[in-house]
Amino acid sequence: MVITLGAYLTIVSALAVERLYELFLSARNTRHAFAIGAVEAGRKHYLPMVAFHALFLGAAAAEAIVLRRPFPGLLGWAALGGTLGAQALRYWCIATLGPRWNTRIIVWPGLAPVSRGPYRFTRHPNYFAIIVEIACVPLIRGCWLTAIIFSAGNAMLLVQRIRAEEAAMGPLYAREFADRMRFIPLPGRRRLDGRLEPRQSTRRGSRA
Repeated sequence: MVITLGAYLTIVSALAVERLYELFLSARNTRHAFAIGAVEAGRKHYLPMVAFHALFLGAAAAEAIVLRRPFPGLLGWAALGGTLGAQALRYWCIATLGPRWNTRIIVWPGLAPVSRGPYRFTRHPNYFAIIVEIACVPLIRGCWLTAIIFSAGNAMLLVQRIRAEEAAMGPLYAREFADRMRFIPLPGRRRLDGRLEPRQSTRRGSRA
């Protein structure tokens, strides 16, 4: 059994529709946030990031069509599983953040950072979902060039994005998430300066 080119293009098209829905949801949440006094940070990289994700989906489809990539067997099925897992994680993040979810960096006034749901384990689960998706979506159809090029580009964009976001969130965010890695939950305490410390043996109180 294989994932045909037609089926692959359907998957890519569905992801494009999903992106449009997320932009609509983000715009609605942005209007609500600005109405109550929220502020935006990191505007310079936002439009390039949107263009990058649109180009990514186009490149994945183009490589499959133009270079006539064959279905890569087990790798393709594993990549499909990774893609589906990434979507599940992304929408867990969206459901957890509710109206505070956004494709932009929006800082709400006077609110503590959300630390429930997937944010109990890592600081940036949504960005981890994006990393997995960009690596896996092209490999469903063996489009390894797109996977490599756009994974490298995404890494460069995320460096700017995460720096801007963590700076905008301020010291309250830094204290709340000082014991969590950016992407992968690991034992030990990870400080924002990147150093790893042993986890304290005493239990902390519950957080909002």
